[in-house]
Amino acid sequence: MFSYVLRRLLLIIPTLLGIVTVNFFIVQLAPGGPVDVVIAQLRGTAIDPTARFTGGSNDTVGQQGRSGSESQTSGDTSRYRGARGVDPAIIKEIEKTFGFDKPIGERFWLMLKRYATLDFGRSYFRDRPVLDLVLDKLPVSISLGLWTTLLVYFISIPMGVRKAIQDGSKFDVWTSAAVIIGDAIPGFLFAVLLVVLFAGGSFVQWFPLRGLYSDGFAHMSLWGKIVDYAWHMTLPVTAMVIGGFASLTLLTKNSFLDEINKQYVVTARAKGLTQSQVLYGHVFRNAMLIVIAGFPSALVSILFTGSLLIEIIFSLDGIGLLGWEATLNRDYPVMFGTLFVFTLIGLVLKIVSDLTYMLVDPRIDFEARR
Repeated sequence: MFSYVLRRLLLIIPTLLGIVTVNFFIVQLAPGGPVDVVIAQLRGTAIDPTARFTGGSNDTVGQQGRSGSESQTSGDTSRYRGARGVDPAIIKEIEKTFGFDKPIGERFWLMLKRYATLDFGRSYFRDRPVLDLVLDKLPVSISLGLWTTLLVYFISIPMGVRKAIQDGSKFDVWTSAAVIIGDAIPGFLFAVLLVVLFAGGSFVQWFPLRGLYSDGFAHMSLWGKIVDYAWHMTLPVTAMVIGGFASLTLLTKNSFLDEINKQYVVTARAKGLTQSQVLYGHVFRNAMLIVIAGFPSALVSILFTGSLLIEIIFSLDGIGLLGWEATLNRDYPVMFGTLFVFTLIGLVLKIVSDLTYMLVDPRIDFEARR
């Protein structure tokens, strides 16, 4: 067991290296970049007015640039869109600020050296360390992802088990209708509907529409903080649960149906075991393996991708919104920093998933595989 976990942990290093490398060079081929963003701001044609360029200062973004930033290659300033009419000397200074004056190989090597010490550099347009930004935004996304995943599993697994046991019954038919609706309509549309109905859209305003906490949260009692937090989380989590429980419910039902029809279940019933003993003593352990297998990917998907539009709709400043704004602004340090964190969490959760396999079914031994 220990040697297996150790091998998996060591494999994280080359996996992270490969993912970061591929994405780094893909980004270099993508049109646009930080220089284009700054030029657009200088000309007053920037798409994102919230982006802030901290100038050619050697104390802020310039320091990040000299450390080898992740950016596109330098060269003739005419290749920048919208550069016509801008003094080439200014463009050269901007390139130096972001580190574009270094060859792509040197920038990549400097980035890897920093990442080895978990130094993700500074944001181009926020003038803050990337790690600080990620740590500030991560609690919001963790709150959404964790509560959504737990509720999805607590709803989907019992419902899927009952649908399998009562296959073809009225309960199965009516819940299948709910599953189809939940699977067909994206979560962000449910979020818009909830805003219209319950957050002051057109009917009542029972729930807040911004942030995770109310003003004065720090001065509330412990119970008051819990209630206020739950009050703010109700609508976002509800929207994500409605949009996410359908596929897991069907997966659980089909997995149970497949196991119920196997020979060992017939044998167990022939021995006089009760329905509960058969289902939860034999079937449950085998049927849950495929459900557990999807837990890491489900959590990562909900945590970092499924919550993006929800964060925008409910004005929640989380990691998904941070990554989206970084992509729009071509803030490469934030883009690669969040990618590194996302990948690392996903790989660790995959190891946790394998360990959970062995807890559910001790017969599985990854150490014995060849």
